[in-house]
Amino acid sequence: MIDFELSEEQQMIRDSVGAFAREKIRPAARSADESGAIPTALVAEAWQFGFVSGAIPEKFGGGGDARSAVTGAIVAEELGFGDISIALHVLAPRLFAFPIVEMGTDDQRAKYLKRFTGADFAAATAAVMEPRFDFDLSAQQVSAKRDGAGYVLNGGKCYVPLAAESDSILIYATTDASKGFAGVDGFIVPRGAAGVTISEREKNMGLKPLATYELTLKDCRVGADARLGGDKGIDFSRLMSESRVAFAAMGVGVMNAAFEYARDYAKERKAFGVPIATKQAIAFILADMAIEIDAARLLVWEAAYKLDKGGDALKESYLAKNYVANSALKVTDNGVQVLGGHGYIREHPVEMWLRNARGFSAIEGIATV
Repeated sequence: MIDFELSEEQQMIRDSVGAFAREKIRPAARSADESGAIPTALVAEAWQFGFVSGAIPEKFGGGGDARSAVTGAIVAEELGFGDISIALHVLAPRLFAFPIVEMGTDDQRAKYLKRFTGADFAAATAAVMEPRFDFDLSAQQVSAKRDGAGYVLNGGKCYVPLAAESDSILIYATTDASKGFAGVDGFIVPRGAAGVTISEREKNMGLKPLATYELTLKDCRVGADARLGGDKGIDFSRLMSESRVAFAAMGVGVMNAAFEYARDYAKERKAFGVPIATKQAIAFILADMAIEIDAARLLVWEAAYKLDKGGDALKESYLAKNYVANSALKVTDNGVQVLGGHGYIREHPVEMWLRNARGFSAIEGIATV
């Protein structure tokens, strides 16, 4: 049986997060894009929703809520509707905390999770992407070589959100290249560890308010206890499936924002005495945008549902992320087209959404459900 009806709790979450995105995040998005800075008061307000602490077990001070990829996708979509840069900043601590919740050792949970249950935003992050054109999640070139009682990490990462302000970074590295996804592990590395260099902030075409950095590892030594999950290691494939679902869900939010703005504009803008929404060409563009949004959301929910059932969602999450990478660019571009010349000026947010949407085809691993 397939049921597309949200539970009462999910609908309540959708309504409350959606209201926050519309009333608080959206009004701050343009100034954040122009200045490259996200208001700390807005981040603090978002932190009170418990997007991170809610899923942390009660014995570590969290809410003890059961994690749900579907619910996480709903949250990510609503926040993405407000602004994807702000959404990625607010949810960045999940990149560090949630893998520890799901796959960390008891000692790792006890050591790190309490920092995310306080009243103040706790910056944390993970390093996944690498600065090379043939980057492949299953073939990470950052290496972690066993050396006595610990590991030595070497290589480079890029597009690491909040790296300069995070106390600890979860760095993914290859321990056994012959095993593909199974040969990738996570290592908890202090920001100031010897051998870790964080570059100046990256300058990007879109997602301008999100502070991202390149990270270089040169003979960075960590103890065996830094390996996420200890000797058991991690299921890197599942973690990346969760990441792709979250990022794709944010993309659906961006698409929906562009659609609603273009639709409302077309209803109000008149040409030859009638709203341009009544013109067949405009109506067809809006219809195509709505179709793409529904199709993308269903792919995201399918992958999330499979994750919630404990299944392998590698294929489904890959399809969802790739579909969103294409459709988000198409839908946001159509949003610019509906506004005509007005779509190209910064008075309207559609040009910002188009720039942001370009990142979906180039970025991996910077969100999680």
